Amino acid sequence: MRRWLRACALGGVAALALAGCGVPEGTDGNLVDDWAGLAAPKIFQPAPETCHPDETEVGYLSSYGPVPCDQSHETETVHVGALPAEHSDRATPPPAGSPARLAAYGECEKAANRTLGADWRSGRIALHTILPSEYGWKGGARWFRCDVAEVNRLDGPVVKPRTGSLKGALAADSPLAHRCFNVKLANDKVDDMAEVACTTRHDAEFVGVYPDTVDDHAELVKGSTRVHRRCQAMVATYAKVPDDSNLKYRTGTIYYHPSQEEWKDGNRGVQCFLWLSDRSLKRSVKGGGTKALPIRYA
Repeated sequence: MRRWLRACALGGVAALALAGCGVPEGTDGNLVDDWAGLAAPKIFQPAPETCHPDETEVGYLSSYGPVPCDQSHETETVHVGALPAEHSDRATPPPAGSPARLAAYGECEKAANRTLGADWRSGRIALHTILPSEYGWKGGARWFRCDVAEVNRLDGPVVKPRTGSLKGALAADSPLAHRCFNVKLANDKVDDMAEVACTTRHDAEFVGVYPDTVDDHAELVKGSTRVHRRCQAMVATYAKVPDDSNLKYRTGTIYYHPSQEEWKDGNRGVQCFLWLSDRSLKRSVKGGGTKALPIRYA
């Protein structure tokens, strides 16, 4: 009797299971033909016009965490571009000095200057071109990111946290723009340039940036006479004095050229300053003419 009951119970379960295998009304019995296909994986790409709490050199997805620009941050992305298609088959991101990196830097420079309102080197600004990590590159990422940041000074610059976007930061009378300086010399070389108000005593003034077209960095470094002459011409235009043989009796020059690493990245801009070795000024010489920069033979 006990065995029969067990047999009846098993039979009931079997009947129930078989009933459950029937095709419900309104279905065709195919479990997968109505499922939507899986979407193609999307490659991460950073967004322009965003701010970031920390400075970075490589675009790791794990460290990507933009914040509102009205909160404290160190860098701001002004542009995101795509690397040239002919370089997309590389196994790794293009190195510094490669045509792809130079092209990316050129695009970043234009975007930065457009955002800032002037050449980024004319003020306390840093510019960096950020590429994907090797893992991102292997996953198909081909973007580059253009970041700008405020720095604290001309010599030995360090990124300075800020709130607010850098849009228009070098336009008009910006406090970030390079203007007047006091020069500290050591062994007949510039040791430091301390920024001061042009209404206080100073012996140097920023006059502009020119793009150098030499073929390599070594040629730029050894061409001091040529660079000095280019800066003299900029001084003459800035102060509105004759660009003639007497210019050397009116003022000297100081210039800052890119480091070898900056040169490989694509920076070709030379910053020019007028410098008075024997006197100080208490106003800008911009447009001041020969009265502001008289000939001084002694």
